[in-house]
Amino acid sequence: MKCTTHYSAMLIQCSLGLFLWVTPIPGFTQTENSPDHPIHKKDDTAEVNRLNNLAEADEFANADAAIKFAKQAYALADPLHYRDGMAFATLLLNGAYNTLGDYRLALYYCFKSRDLSKDLVDQHLYIRCCGHLVETYYYLGEPDKALSYAREEKTLVEKYYPKRMTFPLVDIAKCFQVAHLDDSAIFYAKKSLAAYFTARASGVLKSGTYIGIDPKTYILSTLGLAFLDKGKYDSALTYFRNGINAAIEAKLGVDLIDNCNGMASTFVKTGNLDSAIWYGKRVLAEKLAIFYPAGLLAAEETLYYVYRKQSKTDSALKYLEAVSTLNDSLFSRQKTIEAENIAFDEQEKQKAIEASRLKYQNQLKMFLLAGGFVAALAIVFILFRNNRHRQRAYALLNEQQEETVRQKAKAESALGDLKSAQAQLIQSEKMASLGELTAGIAHEIQNPLNFMNNFSEVNGELIEEMKQEMNNGNLQEAKTIADNIGENEQKINAHGKRADAIVKGMLQHSGRTTGQKEPTDINALADEYLRLAYHGLRAKDNSFNAILKTDFDTSTGKINLISQDIGRVLLNLYNNAFYAVGERKKSAEPGYEPRISVSTKRMEDNVEIAVKDNGNGIPQTIIDKIFQPFFTTKPTGQGTGLGLSLSYDIVKAHSGEIKVETKEGEGSEFIIQLPA
Repeated sequence: MKCTTHYSAMLIQCSLGLFLWVTPIPGFTQTENSPDHPIHKKDDTAEVNRLNNLAEADEFANADAAIKFAKQAYALADPLHYRDGMAFATLLLNGAYNTLGDYRLALYYCFKSRDLSKDLVDQHLYIRCCGHLVETYYYLGEPDKALSYAREEKTLVEKYYPKRMTFPLVDIAKCFQVAHLDDSAIFYAKKSLAAYFTARASGVLKSGTYIGIDPKTYILSTLGLAFLDKGKYDSALTYFRNGINAAIEAKLGVDLIDNCNGMASTFVKTGNLDSAIWYGKRVLAEKLAIFYPAGLLAAEETLYYVYRKQSKTDSALKYLEAVSTLNDSLFSRQKTIEAENIAFDEQEKQKAIEASRLKYQNQLKMFLLAGGFVAALAIVFILFRNNRHRQRAYALLNEQQEETVRQKAKAESALGDLKSAQAQLIQSEKMASLGELTAGIAHEIQNPLNFMNNFSEVNGELIEEMKQEMNNGNLQEAKTIADNIGENEQKINAHGKRADAIVKGMLQHSGRTTGQKEPTDINALADEYLRLAYHGLRAKDNSFNAILKTDFDTSTGKINLISQDIGRVLLNLYNNAFYAVGERKKSAEPGYEPRISVSTKRMEDNVEIAVKDNGNGIPQTIIDKIFQPFFTTKPTGQGTGLGLSLSYDIVKAHSGEIKVETKEGEGSEFIIQLPA
């Protein structure tokens, strides 16, 4: 078990309570007599606020009690149409379910709170929803989504609460840290720490103002994890120790557990296993640990790893069983799937709202067009009545001539349709291949572009920081920042070269063919189109997965061929293989894993390329038909039946041969032989 398991889990844990824009909401600033707010009974709204305050106090110390109070508050606020109270209650339910590890319900209540608070006069609750969404997606291991909500949180705070930048800055730092962009994480965490001390000095943050939260401990644990990830263990230990002291002083059990887990993970890295055991058991001794399953899981994983490394089998087995039980309840696949479904439902809901708006606009346009059409129709009717006799005469005179022309045009059209049908189907097959290649290329290029954008943005902020340090006379700190900028520029350059290489490689194979054969590395061609076919399919269906295996004979050398044509043959065989294993996977066969293998082999006078899958195979009754034009076993609309026919013609044009070996229920293997 790798030590990264410990602090990866801590990345999920430490965000508890910190993404909350926590100030008590005693009065809820929306006007009570506004159209969205009927007049409430003073005693009833006060009771809603009291129940919400009780839930907030228990949100992390006793999540079950917090859920009870928050649901009571919501049930009382709902018939009063008291949206402030309803929004706050659902936000607290999100925090409590996050603590319990039920991210399906956490996402549900956070999106509900976001809807309720979106139109409130005070934007405070909406901003807190952004922070909570960062937290929940962070737990689910989706740092990209978490970062998007953290940036939205930062934008809103800069607009409405510029003195409270501590929270969004550390949220962004945490997202970079879990993505292992540690320099960026340290940069934002230090900015957050500076904002924290400024806020404390100005009185914006005061002791007792935030229920159950001191952002200092959270920032320190973030810095500790970033330095641990970079391998700077002394710095990590310093930040974790300071975090423990701050958590003890503020009586924050969750943050104490997080920093203790950080100490344990660092001692595992440095080989100080006895100290790791001490801090792991300190977490288990905390009363709050039973209400904080993520923190408890990290400590138990550490103890299992250390005892196993010390060959203390009984102790290791004890903690392994505890880890297995807790992990099943906290991170089960079903909960993850349900959480993704809720996120998908939210996206579909937004799409439905937009579609409803467009439908209304289109209906309005249709009404206007219909009115204009009716007016035009009336004018046409008057003109028609005035000229009907003349039109009737012309109609009788030209009727026979028009019928003759119509029949001739119909015959010519039918002949043209017959001639163009095959050309259109072939073009359709080519365009389908182009679409799949485009999706694969987009996937290949997107990764280096994402890195370049992130490092470029960080460099811009580092330059401003360096200018400030130089103005303050801190030349050493400015040099350190300059070094960081240099490192980031090297990374930007490396990823830029990677993107450039991808584009050049694709231009080489996807440019307009001259029809001339050229020496081509068949191994590189087969590997390139395999990656593009796989990424193209994944771009359309990200749930698809398959094991890819390649076995390329290095002695094949270069052979003369038209690379774009042979690439189209390979792409067609790969797509057919992916379709076959995908269909077999749908049968939910126990233990089945989709597998595609590609190999090349140098023979005496030719080179052999084999594409093998473990799909359902091809029935013997149709094996002689698969290379015939327009023959396909795919459902209507999913294939033209020309892929294998075109592939056969291309291979024959290269003086080669293509054949198939198959066994129904076990898979198929297509073999291409080309002259060497």
